[in-house]
Amino acid sequence: MILNISAVLLFGAASVFAVKAKSAGGGAAIVLFLFGFFAAGTGAYEPIHNVVQACADALGNLGN
Repeated sequence: MILNISAVLLFGAASVFAVKAKSAGGGAAIVLFLFGFFAAGTGAYEPIHNVVQACADALGNLGN
């Protein structure tokens, strides 16, 4: 079974959790940074999207 989740939904949920948990670490900052770029669709969207897509592909291929 394959489950597809939107990156905006995933990073949005993670940012809500980070804010609720009052996380002040570097991981929370990266999640909020990525969510901002995915939500805004700025000119930096394409390179960041490519990096995230490559990471997702790499994680997906770990089990193969």
